[in-house]
Amino acid sequence: MLLTGVLLRIQFYFFFPQQLAAFKENPVLLVTAYNFFVAGNILLWPAIITLAQLVGNKKRQLALWGGTFVIFGLFARTFHGGADHLAFQLVRVQGLELATKAIASSYGAFNIVATLNGAILLGWIILAVGAYLSGTLGLFRSVSLGLMAALMLGVLKGSSWVSVIATAGLCIALVPLGIKVLQSGPIPNLKAVIGWLLIVLTVVVVFYFLGQAG
Repeated sequence: MLLTGVLLRIQFYFFFPQQLAAFKENPVLLVTAYNFFVAGNILLWPAIITLAQLVGNKKRQLALWGGTFVIFGLFARTFHGGADHLAFQLVRVQGLELATKAIASSYGAFNIVATLNGAILLGWIILAVGAYLSGTLGLFRSVSLGLMAALMLGVLKGSSWVSVIATAGLCIALVPLGIKVLQSGPIPNLKAVIGWLLIVLTVVVVFYFLGQAG
């Protein structure tokens, strides 16, 4: 989902004036891209916790600090996703020029979440080192995981080819591991899978309408 979001917006320059202009011309595409990215970021936490647990079997401190820093960074990216949403609504409600001025005037304003920005950059590197030293991932996939440290962080950050490389590296590192983890446990029967899918979909729909009502 992260890689999909990155690829959907790769055609637009990554800085905020161009991202706002792109939203004005292609609102559905930009909203889809940013929602894929935010959803992928939120859903990444179980993978990071699982990876940290595996690394922690042999390299406990690296797993603890690397996993903690990355999770903190995921909080920061989710916060930025909310700011992105508000910025796009300013374009829709007030127009591109006023929205761009508002973002430019407030860009870089202090918020407590900004203190977590550096955490995720360091966290990916620590976790990648731990994954390699613990034998959880090989050298190539550990380096691929560490590439996530190069992914841009902040409000209205679009995509660059560095973003593509970073998120593709994440897929290389985690997708095979995810398959391995899923195969190592008991395989649920089809009826149970369908039942859980229906429950999850129902909960998502209920939460969506509750959120709209709020």
